[in-house]
This record gives sequence, structure tokens and C-alpha cells, in this order.
Amino acid sequence: MPSLKTIRTRISSVRSTQKITRAMKMVAGARLARAQQRIVALRPYALKTTEILRVVAAPGALPTGVNDSEADAFEADAEGVHPLLAVRPVKKVLILLLSSDRGLCGAFNTNVLKAAEREWQARKAAGVAVEFATCGKKGREYVNRRGGVLAHDFAGIYDGLSLSKASLVASWVTARMTARDYDALVIVYTEFKSAMTQRVVAEQLLPLTDGAKAPAGGASSDTAKLEQAMEVLFEPNREALLERLVPMYVETSIYRALLESQASEFGARMTSMDAATRNAKEMIGRLTLAYNRARQAAITKELMEIIGGAEALKD
Repeated sequence: MPSLKTIRTRISSVRSTQKITRAMKMVAGARLARAQQRIVALRPYALKTTEILRVVAAPGALPTGVNDSEADAFEADAEGVHPLLAVRPVKKVLILLLSSDRGLCGAFNTNVLKAAEREWQARKAAGVAVEFATCGKKGREYVNRRGGVLAHDFAGIYDGLSLSKASLVASWVTARMTARDYDALVIVYTEFKSAMTQRVVAEQLLPLTDGAKAPAGGASSDTAKLEQAMEVLFEPNREALLERLVPMYVETSIYRALLESQASEFGARMTSMDAATRNAKEMIGRLTLAYNRARQAAITKELMEIIGGAEALKD
């Protein structure tokens, strides 16, 4: 049985750890509230941007109520395809991996890294070259550890996360996609549902496909209805709209994914630290019980020795 001093030291250590985990839980909870407000405010904008882009980029979507000459002009205008939306044989893919800079957030990083690994191996098995761009220290370390090709690492992206930082990522990505360095862009991140629930998502961001995932809370059926029912009017023309919409779509999608990932990290950390705090409390209870038993055993032993000595003196 451990000595009383050893048990006291252990109790003191666990109590110190409990203070840290409780403080981390409170900080994560406060930051989660702000992050959740930001992502809830951005989602409708991201959803509508994607819906409009789908309508504008949809091939053969003729406006209703146009005459023959206008229809011919529209069809001629529709032949132009934005470089970022051009579908070509996929030989090289860029995976944008969003993880966290720090640990102590449960299975948050493990889950997103496993999803990136599955996407990587699936593409590799299909004979496609894969490179990574990472946002978050854990993702960068994982790619280096696994021997992957790291094209770029956006260090410190979550420190003061803003649209301007997301624009830096989007600018780098669009430049590489426009130069045809990659044929497709896949983003792997964690979608925020609640503090207790997060879902890992791997979606193809570019080129835009019919099966591409809409933003959280979106409605793909609503997009289809919109494409069928609305009057599609392009002013000044399709190319001019796509020149503005496609970069906006990429920037908004990446910013949304970064906010989703950050909120998910805070939620996972708050849940993890809450569980750690409860475990510390239970451990302190068990150690205190063991300490009391050991102290009682030591007192009983001393009493027995005193009584035995007294009896021996009587004899």
C-alpha cells in the first residue's frame, strides 16, 4: 500500500490538474459562444452564394420568356467556362486539411486526420497524385509524419481568424487552380453541430459538381427547385458574373469551413475538459478514501503496538 505522503502528493497533483481542466473548460465555453454566433451568421450567406453560383454555372439553363435571338445569344454566352469550374481528367488533387493548433480536444484531430487519410488513400488507389495544404499545426505534423507532400502550410490561421485570413488561403488556392497545378480541390474539415456533436466532412470544392455538398443547414432540394422555377437573367453576362461569383464562392466556403472547424474545436475541448474535470473529482474521492483507510490502518497499528507494550509490562 502506498505511504500516506505518496497519497497526499497524488491528491495535491490531481487537484492542480482539476483546476487547469476547469479553467480550460470555461475558456473554451466562452470562445465557443462567440464562434457559434459567427458561424450561424455566415451560413445563410454561404448557402445563398452556392445556390446562385449553381444557377449561373448550370449548363443549358435558358431564361424563361426570351425570343429566339436572345436564346441564341444566351447559348453562345454559355459556351464560356470559368477556369475554376472547368472539369478535366483528374490527375492531381489538392487536399485542404483543417485541423487545430493545439491538443486536449478529445478525438477532434484524430477524426479529421482519419478522414484525410481515407481521402488520400482512395485518390492514391485511383492513380491520382495528392498534395496537401494545411491549416493547423496538427495537420501539418500529420502530413510530415506520414510522408505526404505538403504544398503549403498556413501557420497561425486561427489566431484572430477573419475573412481577410480566409482570403489569403482562397487566393493561394485559386491561383494554383487557375494555373492548373491541380485538377480538383478537396477540403476536409469538421462541421459544427453542437458542443457535443461534430461531423467530419470531406467535400470537393472545385470544380463545382452536382454532388457537391451544400453548407450546413442548406437545402439542396431548394437549389434544384430554384434552378427549375426561377427566371434566370444574367446582367451583364454569364462570364462577368462567374468572374465575381467563383472567387466569392471559394473565399466564402473556405471561411465557413474555418469557422466550422474552430467552433468544433472549442466544442470538443469544452466537452473533453468537462469530462476530465469530472474524472479528476472522482479520482480525488477515491484517493481521499484510500488515504483515510491508510491513516486509520496506521492509527490502529500504533494503538495495537501501545496496547501490546502495556500488556508486556504488566507481565
